[in-house]
Amino acid sequence: MKKEHFDYIVIGGGSGGYAAARTAREVFNRVAIIDGADELGGLCILRGCMPSKTLIYSAEVLHLAQQGKAFGLDIPEARVDMAALHQRKIRTIAEFADYRKEQLASERFTLFRNRAKFTGPDSILLDDGTELTAGYFMVATGSEVASPPVDGLAAVPFWTSDHILDLKELPEKVIILGGGIVACELAQFLRRIGSEVIQIQRSAQILKGASVEAAKVIEDQFRTEGIELHTDTNLTQVRYEEARFRVTFTHLGKTIEVEAPYLLNALGRKPATADLGLELAGVALRSSGHIDCNAQQQTSNPKIYACGDVAGPHEIVHVAILQGELAARHATGRPSEPVDYDTLLGVTFTDPQIGQVGLTETQLKERGIDFISADYPFDDHGKSILMEAKAGYVKLLADRADGRILGAECVGKDGGELIHAIAVAVSLRATAADLLKVHWYHPTLSEIWTYPLEDIAEETAH
Repeated sequence: MKKEHFDYIVIGGGSGGYAAARTAREVFNRVAIIDGADELGGLCILRGCMPSKTLIYSAEVLHLAQQGKAFGLDIPEARVDMAALHQRKIRTIAEFADYRKEQLASERFTLFRNRAKFTGPDSILLDDGTELTAGYFMVATGSEVASPPVDGLAAVPFWTSDHILDLKELPEKVIILGGGIVACELAQFLRRIGSEVIQIQRSAQILKGASVEAAKVIEDQFRTEGIELHTDTNLTQVRYEEARFRVTFTHLGKTIEVEAPYLLNALGRKPATADLGLELAGVALRSSGHIDCNAQQQTSNPKIYACGDVAGPHEIVHVAILQGELAARHATGRPSEPVDYDTLLGVTFTDPQIGQVGLTETQLKERGIDFISADYPFDDHGKSILMEAKAGYVKLLADRADGRILGAECVGKDGGELIHAIAVAVSLRATAADLLKVHWYHPTLSEIWTYPLEDIAEETAH
């Protein structure tokens, strides 16, 4: 049996794992990366952020072209070319994937294209029989599609997000189970390229992590665009008969059945911890299935760290990177500030987009913080009116004592871009008065922030 020792071993070559390996390599000489996936690159590049946003943007361009009359344009016909759409996605993500492969396979690291399993607190076994030991480990294995216990679901050939992102033909009709970010982004994408879409969400609103007001804007937009959206449901059965899916659910005591030739299971994901042998390494899991970590991303085994989707608490790429870098700095004995989740930034790429940063109203109330809320609608804002982008609003949350910005929400055109101006303010502890010193150019979408800023500054003026 071949044996080898390293200073630092990373299991999983996605964004978080690579960030950890790169940061550890600044100090350690022998750093290994283990990734047994069919293709290198990680979820974000291959089957998540990059392909989905590539397709979603194309669908947005198509949607705008189809609304030509609203802009005084005569566009006779605008429709999807699925083959061309698919090829554009392949070309686009290939650039990112190729670059990541070069990084992982560089001479700075030893790359193993294998599956790994812990055999003890400081040893792992690869699927080719090689035994590896290390001073420190990083587990960055990501997540996988979850299948909740819905009668019949596990027995039917449902699609996952992977199938949607690899479509080469237009599906005529799709049932989507779920109302989270992935479900909503792909529901709107499918509808805009021409599919009939039925979306079924168990909770009372879609996008549970968003405010009720934000979810309502998106729900109204979905229904306007022709998505058949059902919320506050109880899924009772899924069947597949004669090449048709039949989904039965209840709503307000009424039983409803819908059918379509395709079914997308977007009911969430779960941490990919199966077959890692974590129990042999002394690594504990939380009740959610995530690896239990302290503020430095250290597990119950101090030699083993975890980051990204497998660790939580937020399954976001930039958070995985921050966690990976933090953990590697800690393992190499350097200063390592824990990730500040009070300044968390999140974006939902529906149209309108939802951008959120900092603390929410619910969190502020739970902490007993006296705060001011101020908002302003896009349908009364110059640039959004001329862009026919009137849906949504911006909202700011500030400390009543001094006007410091504690959180914000932007539901509207390019909300994921606009929220970054306030993300800077939240992280730098800026006040409304500070932000009003900025040159907010007219006419831009960004200047909409000045209206709630003025309200907060006026109320907190001493």
